Amino acid sequence: MDAIILQILNGLDKGSAYALIALGLTLIFGTLGVVNFAHGALFMIGAFCAVTVQRLLTLSYETVDPTRTDFLGNPMKVKTPYIESWFGPEVGASIIEWSVPLAILFAIPVMLLIGYAMERGLIKHFYKRPHADQILVTFGLAIVLQELIKHYYGANPIQTPAPDAFRGSFDFGQLLGFDPNVIIYPYWRLVYFGFAAIIIAAVFSFLQFTTFGMVVRAGMADRETVGLLGIDIDKRFTIMFGLAAAVAGLAGVMYAPINAPNYHMGMDFLVLSFVVVVVGGMGSLPGAVLAGFLLGILESFASMNEVKTILPGIDQIIIYLVAIVVLLTRPRGLMGRKGVMEE
Repeated sequence: MDAIILQILNGLDKGSAYALIALGLTLIFGTLGVVNFAHGALFMIGAFCAVTVQRLLTLSYETVDPTRTDFLGNPMKVKTPYIESWFGPEVGASIIEWSVPLAILFAIPVMLLIGYAMERGLIKHFYKRPHADQILVTFGLAIVLQELIKHYYGANPIQTPAPDAFRGSFDFGQLLGFDPNVIIYPYWRLVYFGFAAIIIAAVFSFLQFTTFGMVVRAGMADRETVGLLGIDIDKRFTIMFGLAAAVAGLAGVMYAPINAPNYHMGMDFLVLSFVVVVVGGMGSLPGAVLAGFLLGILESFASMNEVKTILPGIDQIIIYLVAIVVLLTRPRGLMGRKGVMEE
């Protein structure tokens, strides 16, 4: 039982990342009809927003400390972060420690701007082009963004630690009545799941309960009719592209302490996220979220040693096997609209 609970927790952790990225992908496909292969790169840029904020907060200047000497007896040079000199050692150190959550404030405008620039500068020219053209141009854009990150940040993963308050582990076993230290799970992964739930709820609430969201949903169902009513639906869809970029970026920011950011992390999540979108149903937001968590949990259980002993390598292909079964039996996905992907 303890192993099952632990794998469910691992699945919710993976599923949170899959669901957030797939949610953004579905927003773009559902509103603009664009297959955006650069969406994984937006997740990567979000992670490097956290890296950037951490580096900015730790910018330092050197001073000579006469009370400390090196092995030759010379006064030592000490690096002091500017943030500590401005706000004091304790407050400054606390701000640096919480650099990842603070990066959210930095990432939101950055990702909205990047999303707007992508849509206005490139994507809008491919609305009426075949999906193959959209895939090629957005995949090329993803490679360009990936190489830019590699050039400026290097090829090695960059450690971006979570705040000290969330670096420990939570004893689920004791909470559920098991023996202590049986089910131990990192605090930050629980924070990530809670964060993902809040973002998903916020996006659905925005689309469901605001006038802007209701117009967008109407435009997704019948773009031409909404345009005939005098509503500038293209402008609203551009904003939705920026929102989708922000969702992917925030997912990357909070994922940075879990998986050290590197230049190819966007590609690592891209293919899996598209599989999630297809399984959930192209254009279906609830389907993307459901499939994200479902496939995350299945992948987690497939990674158990007991399962891999019977089916070696199953953890590497389980998501694709599920996708094949779903597409053969229900081509439109679990919650896709009738007629989508069924021609």
